[in-house]
Amino acid sequence: MYDRMNPAWEAMAIYRARVRGSLLGGAVGDALGYPVEFTSLDRIRSLHGEQGVTGLVPGGGGVVGRVTDDTQMTLFTVEGLRQAHERERHKGIGGGWPRLVREAYGRWFDTQRLPGPPEGAGGLAAQPWLYARRAPGNACLSGLAQDFVPDPRAELGRPGPVNSDSKGCGAVMRSAPFGLTRVPADTAFAMAAHSAQTTHGHPTGYYSAGAFAAIVAHLAEGDSLEGAVLRVLRLLARYPGHEETTDAVRGALDLAAEGSPTAEKVETLGGGWVGEEALAIAVYCALVEPDVRRALLLSVNHSGDSDSTGALCGNLLGAHHGDHGLPQDWLERVEGRAEITVLADDLAAECVRS
Repeated sequence: MYDRMNPAWEAMAIYRARVRGSLLGGAVGDALGYPVEFTSLDRIRSLHGEQGVTGLVPGGGGVVGRVTDDTQMTLFTVEGLRQAHERERHKGIGGGWPRLVREAYGRWFDTQRLPGPPEGAGGLAAQPWLYARRAPGNACLSGLAQDFVPDPRAELGRPGPVNSDSKGCGAVMRSAPFGLTRVPADTAFAMAAHSAQTTHGHPTGYYSAGAFAAIVAHLAEGDSLEGAVLRVLRLLARYPGHEETTDAVRGALDLAAEGSPTAEKVETLGGGWVGEEALAIAVYCALVEPDVRRALLLSVNHSGDSDSTGALCGNLLGAHHGDHGLPQDWLERVEGRAEITVLADDLAAECVRS
């Protein structure tokens, strides 16, 4: 039996809440943004009022709370990382995470091609609700059609072999779990950056994924949002060719320092279609708006990739505040909420045991 007065138990409970919060927060932001992805700000306002969307609205098929490939791929990242921890703990075999995460992405790829779970499928591949194609990124699909497994010993800073010119946000939007596994932030950065190269070979694309995972790692350890971002800027500076990613994050910091958040200010950071812009928008919204609900709404009410920027902002806010800090009325309506919670708890428990 755990002693709830024991500081170690309290620390574990906080860590579990942050893991839950990051994964569930990402799903909430994803579901908020999905119905307005590909929609201009003017059109969002004409449909939903001057404030834009103010809560969950019906998406594809008129259903409220549906998630997209952002949440789907994030969950498969979790599954691959959890399997890597289990393998190391049970068999003493470390270093297998690149192959196991890549295999998990292969299972996600199957959900985009098959009508439902194949016979004998287990884990996430057995969940029918994940067999839904909701505007997955072309780079993710074309990249996973190849069987490239990254070498974590390879030097970063050069174009990767898969989609070498792609820096779309499809790598960063799935990378929060690397920061939730109780590894140091610089390790989370490297793991996420290397794994991103399975689909996105442009250095800015994979640096954005690494930076995002490192911010999440700092938040999971209890750092402030601003402190986490500043530490990651120093980390980025170690890598050749970091400038595009660094400039985007610095732009978000500077804009947040002005206060008075607006959708128009969000749009000065870009549309979020590429990795560094999506990262910048999420960082800006999480920093500038202290209220979680308003921060999430700010992150989706713009003319760009609203589901991805919402998912990233939710990942950050959930890692910072824990699952109890998320809007519970929204959370209750999000697709797959129960399964995401179980997966989050399994990951946290495995990382604690490891």
